[in-house]
Amino acid sequence: MSSSHRIGVAQGTALYVGAVLGGGVLALPALTAREAGPASLVAWALMVAFCVPIASAFASLGMRYPDGGGVATYAAKAFGPRTSAPVGWLFYFAVPVGTASAAIVGGSYVADALGGGYRMSLAVAATLLFGAYVSNWLGLKLSGGLQLLLVGMLAALMVVAIAVAAPDSHSENFTPFAPHGWLAVGHAATLLFFAFSGWEAVSHLSGEFSNPRRQLPIVTGLTIVVVAVLYLGVATTSMAVLGSDPERGSVPLTLLLERGIGDSARAVTAVAAALLTFATVNAYIAGGSRLGAALGRDGDLPRALGKGNRAGEIPQRSLVVLASLTAVLLICAAVLDIRLDPIMTAASACFVAVYVAGLSAAVKLLRGSTFGRLGAVVSLVAVLVVFCFFGWYLLLPVGLVIGAKVFQHFTAGGGPAAGPDAVDAAEAAEESRPSSEPVAG
Repeated sequence: MSSSHRIGVAQGTALYVGAVLGGGVLALPALTAREAGPASLVAWALMVAFCVPIASAFASLGMRYPDGGGVATYAAKAFGPRTSAPVGWLFYFAVPVGTASAAIVGGSYVADALGGGYRMSLAVAATLLFGAYVSNWLGLKLSGGLQLLLVGMLAALMVVAIAVAAPDSHSENFTPFAPHGWLAVGHAATLLFFAFSGWEAVSHLSGEFSNPRRQLPIVTGLTIVVVAVLYLGVATTSMAVLGSDPERGSVPLTLLLERGIGDSARAVTAVAAALLTFATVNAYIAGGSRLGAALGRDGDLPRALGKGNRAGEIPQRSLVVLASLTAVLLICAAVLDIRLDPIMTAASACFVAVYVAGLSAAVKLLRGSTFGRLGAVVSLVAVLVVFCFFGWYLLLPVGLVIGAKVFQHFTAGGGPAAGPDAVDAAEAAEESRPSSEPVAG
């Protein structure tokens, strides 16, 4: 297979940054400032530091086991092939919910700029998601390039917002530094936890790199630096210019831009929200669709979904399933007036369960990597603490695990699954016979 169908460092970094740099930057600086005042910046710094061990763990796993199964492959390697289905289902079926919630966040900013309501937010969300699915249908070569353009534009906009607002900084906005006590810093860090997630999503892209062992450490390091600079820059500038007044507004990026460009800032922020949303959902769809194909390949989902599971191919059938589930969810949200909070919390419960599985696998698999294993242990402890706060929403990941085990039970007689350990043999057999279909780029 030609290496031209693989992604490189630039496109990979754009996909990683798009997944990790979520819509939180549009609202979380205000939310954490209300929670902990200027001391919320400590929480931001802690979460940036937290990115290092968790990213190192997933990068180490991706270097050792580059495969579209991502976390599901890691779990199978660590705990046996029967664990790949439950872990894979947790992420795969959370992708429509997670991408829908992210798109609704972006849609709400556009709707606000246009004077629309929740229905308009859903319509904008549907448009953004449609574009992301089309982008992935055309292949990672286009999707990764588009991601690079969007992330670059977004980063430039955030840098401009920081630059135009910085002259209006006031030192008194940092006093008192911890008006609500230091315990509030912990509460702010909890709010920020999901703003720094996304590493589990891009783990499914590890097999798409032309040289994972060389490229993944570079991509991971660049992603951490970009996310740290942009998040800390916006949070610090927002505090210095706007303070921690609860009435200062929930869209700090708009308020910062207003310092330099005036009333047009609302429209600019709406565009930024749309770009940021597209970048995020594009990365999650790219990873999720490849996971679905890998699960189909291994018999953990219907084998028809396995078409397009090889690196460089387009998992079109998996994309169709994800797009259909997403469309159903958006229609239900419109008809039943389901709001953002329950959708986002449901997705988060599944994604955190994926983190628990992936990091548990890392603890076992990375015994020869001191830094990677230490990162896995530290991250696993932190994630387990957060996992306990989801309450009844934990029934969703439990239900998906049960569904996966039931599927495994009733399909066990259909022949042995390929499993992650047989991927190389299967690909070798595939290469040895003529193919009637061209490889998609």
